[in-house]
Amino acid sequence: MPVVAAAFQYGLKPEVVADGIWVVRGADDAILMGNGGAIANVTILDTADGAVLVDAGPSLRYGTELTALAKKLTGKPVARVYLTHLHPDHTYGDAAFQPPQIAGTPALIAELKSEGPGFSDGMYRLLGDWMRGTELHIPGHVIATPSETIGGRTLRLLALAGHSGADLAIYDEATRTLIAGDLVFHDRAPSTPHADLPHWRTSLDTLKGLGQLRVIPGHGPIDSTPHAAIDQTRDWIDWIDMALTDAIQAGLDPVEAGEIAIPPRFAAMKAARYELQRSVSHFYPGLEERSLPLVGKRA
Repeated sequence: MPVVAAAFQYGLKPEVVADGIWVVRGADDAILMGNGGAIANVTILDTADGAVLVDAGPSLRYGTELTALAKKLTGKPVARVYLTHLHPDHTYGDAAFQPPQIAGTPALIAELKSEGPGFSDGMYRLLGDWMRGTELHIPGHVIATPSETIGGRTLRLLALAGHSGADLAIYDEATRTLIAGDLVFHDRAPSTPHADLPHWRTSLDTLKGLGQLRVIPGHGPIDSTPHAAIDQTRDWIDWIDMALTDAIQAGLDPVEAGEIAIPPRFAAMKAARYELQRSVSHFYPGLEERSLPLVGKRA
């Protein structure tokens, strides 16, 4: 997905996924000035009542371009925007929409109220004028049922957790397409800033059993198989868990742990070293507390 930084235009390019479904692929990289923070996949669905978006991108500029693209593809305005979780590369583009258009689970809404505004300073520092005018909107449509039908398209809404404290996956019944949010990454290393690995594994088990034909991950290319990306995501988080536990037992400090060998099966995975080093910062303190004896503890 090309980004023209000088003009602060994202140049969003849709990829056809299935009948009435497109995805705008994010850059398989960190949030950088050069990509305008557009690193997350965003899905557009056509319905008789209007376009449905799953996630909104990182900025008002992105959300505005996304609105125009959805109208061009479907011939209709945006009817609904579902947010899959709290991370700003997925949410801050909701500044282009009104709260009644934006949907979230009760758990996600609570997280966005408490933590969402805190991302603002970091996003503005990283992206500068890409973020001009961006202000996170809290969803006004509370997801209260296991499915919703919009314009004849029935979407199963799965309130899960693991990548974050509140993850939403969406299953399109008509095309048997799973829109997994950041519960699933594909050929791009998973990020873990709010991860709970046991809950993540449980959610992956749920996603694997839905009967989908294809998976749209939160990051990385579309998986045209039922669960290869799901299996790859689980393999990575299992490896991270084991590798960092072993690193602590071997006496490695965090810098050394961030330089351990990455298994050959992950050699083609984008951002692998970057996300390994981030995961060290996320998990090492807790793993050390659980794994190492406390010296000098008073009786």
